[in-house]
Amino acid sequence: VRGLQARKTFKKITKAIDSGLVKACHDLSEGGLGVAAAEMAIGGGFGIQLDLRKVQKKDVDRDDFVLFSESNSRFLVEIPQKATVEFEALMKDVVCAKIGRVTKNAKFSVQGLNGATIVEASIADLRKSWKGTLSSGVRKA
Repeated sequence: VRGLQARKTFKKITKAIDSGLVKACHDLSEGGLGVAAAEMAIGGGFGIQLDLRKVQKKDVDRDDFVLFSESNSRFLVEIPQKATVEFEALMKDVVCAKIGRVTKNAKFSVQGLNGATIVEASIADLRKSWKGTLSSGVRKA
């Protein structure tokens, strides 16, 4: 974590939230982008489409690294369409990219770095897995 950059990001995100520009926000610490997006979709009851090609990254060519890389100074935010320009102006000197969109259908979809769909699941299935335990999916010998 780069301290000065993280501080700037936290201040900008806080200002955006306080200004009413952010509809939802989740840190990318535990489980990275994939887990944050899934938890937001489960909590909100809407679908989400992510495109990993749009994620700001350096020298990363693996979908799993982009999807599950953890950082406590990165955030996934949902911005209402009408607030996009103002949000982008506020965030202009921190790393920020539009990497997906919320959908009305209850599907979780991720396009990988090569453009192919690498994850496609219903929000109901995600919720079931999220609430379940590892042992519920393991058969006993």
